[in-house]
Amino acid sequence: MATIRQRLLLAFLLLQLLAIAASSSDARYLIAARSALRDPSGALAGWSGGSDRGSPCRWARVSCAKNSTAAVAGLDLSKLFLGGGFPAALCSLRSLERLDLSANEFVGPLPACLAALPVLAHLNLAGNNFSGEVPPEWGAGFRSLLVLNLVQNLLSGEFPAFLTNLTALQEFSLAYNLFLPSPLPEKLGDLADLRVLFVANSSLNGIIPSSIGKLKNLVNLDISRNNIHGEIPQSIGNLSSLEQIELFANQLTGSIPVGFGGLKRLRSLDISMNGLTGEIPEDMFAVPMLASVHMYQNNLSGRVPETLGAAPSLSDLRIFGNQLSGPLPPEFGKNCPLQFLDISNNLLSGPIPATLCASRKLKQLMLLDNEFEGAIPVELGQCRTLTRVRLSNNRLSGSVPPEFWGLPGVYLLELRGNALSGTVDPAIAGAQNLSKLLLQDNRFTGALPAKLGTLPNLQEFKASNNCFSGPLPPSLANLSLLDNLDLSHNSFSGEIPRDFGRLKKLSQLYLSDNHLSGNVPPELGEIIEMNTLDLSNNELSGQVPAQLQDLRLTHFNISYNKLSGTLPVLFSGIQYQECFLGNPGLCHGFCQSNGNSDAKRHTIIKLVVYIFVAAGIILLLGLYWFHYKCRLYKISAAELDDGKSSWVLTSYHRVDFSEREIVNSLDESNVIGQGGSGKVYKAIVGPQGEAMAVKKLWPIGVASKRIDTFETEVATLSKVRHKNIVKLACSITNTVCRLLVYEYMPNGSLGDILHSAKRSILDWPMRYKIAISAAEGLSYLHHDCKPPIVHRDVKSNNILLDAEYGAKVADFGVAKTIGDGPATMSIIAGSCGYIAPEYAYTLHVTEKSDIYSFGVVMLELVTGKKPMAPEIGEMDLVTWVSATIEQNGLESVLEQTIAEQFKDEMCKVLKVALMCVSNLPVTRPPMRAVVTMLLEVKEEKKPKPKVAPLAI
Repeated sequence: MATIRQRLLLAFLLLQLLAIAASSSDARYLIAARSALRDPSGALAGWSGGSDRGSPCRWARVSCAKNSTAAVAGLDLSKLFLGGGFPAALCSLRSLERLDLSANEFVGPLPACLAALPVLAHLNLAGNNFSGEVPPEWGAGFRSLLVLNLVQNLLSGEFPAFLTNLTALQEFSLAYNLFLPSPLPEKLGDLADLRVLFVANSSLNGIIPSSIGKLKNLVNLDISRNNIHGEIPQSIGNLSSLEQIELFANQLTGSIPVGFGGLKRLRSLDISMNGLTGEIPEDMFAVPMLASVHMYQNNLSGRVPETLGAAPSLSDLRIFGNQLSGPLPPEFGKNCPLQFLDISNNLLSGPIPATLCASRKLKQLMLLDNEFEGAIPVELGQCRTLTRVRLSNNRLSGSVPPEFWGLPGVYLLELRGNALSGTVDPAIAGAQNLSKLLLQDNRFTGALPAKLGTLPNLQEFKASNNCFSGPLPPSLANLSLLDNLDLSHNSFSGEIPRDFGRLKKLSQLYLSDNHLSGNVPPELGEIIEMNTLDLSNNELSGQVPAQLQDLRLTHFNISYNKLSGTLPVLFSGIQYQECFLGNPGLCHGFCQSNGNSDAKRHTIIKLVVYIFVAAGIILLLGLYWFHYKCRLYKISAAELDDGKSSWVLTSYHRVDFSEREIVNSLDESNVIGQGGSGKVYKAIVGPQGEAMAVKKLWPIGVASKRIDTFETEVATLSKVRHKNIVKLACSITNTVCRLLVYEYMPNGSLGDILHSAKRSILDWPMRYKIAISAAEGLSYLHHDCKPPIVHRDVKSNNILLDAEYGAKVADFGVAKTIGDGPATMSIIAGSCGYIAPEYAYTLHVTEKSDIYSFGVVMLELVTGKKPMAPEIGEMDLVTWVSATIEQNGLESVLEQTIAEQFKDEMCKVLKVALMCVSNLPVTRPPMRAVVTMLLEVKEEKKPKPKVAPLAI
């Protein structure tokens, strides 16, 4: 017995020793892996041989097998800002079952050694910057792998069809990578246990193989955003476990196969943005759990199936942009929790079903651009959940139900382009969330209710081309956020309320073609945001107020009224000659007084007074200018005392000019710009008369110019060399003044041209060239500078254009070098509309912050709009683009004046921009990938079959 006990004790001790040895071994591998990583946040600082007697099982992010304190079974290192290459030491963890490195900054190739881990079942490397091809060794290893997730990396080469050899796989996710055009593997059907197939945006082409019908356990099928063509295979109807189908944004054709009705677990179907034709199958809406159906932007035709009226679970239906016709089922909405309905841009007719909001859950109702007729159902006036209503361009008639006017949650009410009649009911006072009220092109009558003035959020009110009458409600002056007011082509009478001058945010005012009388209120001249004023074709009288000269109007028309008297001086110019037509009482210069000597005398006296006042002002200005020039001369003389001895010139490139030439050019007549850091002058210097840009920084300590950029700008630009980064030639300093001398960019900034009357210069090929040039400059800063440089103020005004409209990134006054991780700033740098969300919240700056800002610049290039502009309301450009695309598709946001010939290219650049402005930094592509994708926009048109198309 003693011998048996001794043997058992010996065996137990041996096992313990083996466990300790294994534990110690795994601990050593983890420590080696940690030392090979960048860990800026110190998340793995607790990994050390001295903690927990060398056992790693209680270390952060480490787990061991059940009933074991020895071997490491799981590592969850996701979202820790880790960087560097894959740590090869992890391949020595022989008991590793789960490895999650997702949402970090890993780079370099995928490790082939992982395939040799005998029990690895879950591998998640998503959201990194791994590049190169998937190792072919992976197709022969991974005997236990169940989950493979490589989503959102920079993987390239052929799509790894060999991974279908891993027949135990349950999740196969390779979406959002840069593979070459490749077909879907025919052997997909061999993955009998597969539950998730996620290969969106992977440059896949060819057809969907019919073998996909073998995947009886498949729950999630996502092949969206590829170049798949052909028909949807009938065999998909055999996948009885499917809950989600995502096939949108491909090139699928043919009809929707019958059989979806047999997918009893299906909850979400998205086959939008393809070329599908034919009718929607009758069994489509018979699926008991189907909640979301997106079939928009296809070529579907025929009637909507009657089964739609009985759909039990449907909450989201989007079938806009097709050719569907006929009426909707009369009981649609009665049996389902409908929340979102967009069936716009079809040929649908008949009445609007009264049951759409029977569940009291409907939030968004878009029926525009159809042929619906009859009245707006009274029942919709009880739908208190509605937030967005668009019924424009139909054949609706009759009065709008009173309760419908006052829906409390609606922010957009669009009824334009119908035959609606009756009045705007005072119940509209209940619509306290209303931001846009669009009633134009109807048959509304009567006076506008004073209650309109109680809507605190109203920004846009358009009611042109109706039959409204009576006076303009003075209460409209209470709408402090009103930006656009269009009441033209009605029968309004009486005077324009003087209180309209309180509408300080009003940029567009259209009151033409009414019966307005009385004087033009001079208070309108106090609305400094006004850029459009149209009061033409009324019965206005009196003089043109001189205060209107203070407005910066791009559109001004006051023609065909009964105005009289002398025009204000500014309006006498030739550019205004068509703004005052049809006012015979108006005259330029001084009006004839028809023999009235008192009037003549009064006019002469006024003229003499004006002349003396003007002469006095000119004299004072002359004296001030003389004093200023003398003072400037004295300062310059003091600064130049002893010639070069008082200045220090530090050159960073070869220069052919002296500091004296630069300093002598600092004259106010040479100023070409001014910003938060100083004034910029143009200087012609050197033997060849070369133009240079000279930035004279504000003196240190000037209170109103708080940002001192000299040190940062010099430190950054003195060491960078790239054709798309503005060149700093030299700096010139003395004890009181600091000058930075740059290469001169004759075409100014992108923002100045793009958002001015000169925008027509920038056609699409030129804008595309600018986008690539600027992207290459930023890519150099992020990837080729050691350590990387983050610009922190990327915007269109900081992208300068040379004589050939080549782009160069400029203004590095707030740039920051970053080392092993995100840098934390004490204040936010950047410009409104360009700042990445996470930067504003956390003050952590990384390259991803610049990528977001550059995405906004690309949105400016394709839309022609500013990041913050009156025409997009309170939203910034990113929000406006996202909301508009969701409603009307990609092409709806393009600048239409240049989009006709280059629509495809602009859409592809728009897709790249949308990736860059993702709310999640980890999903934004690095600048090197942005450059690649932008180049591929043009490369696709070249006859080179090996070039990958743009993958978004």
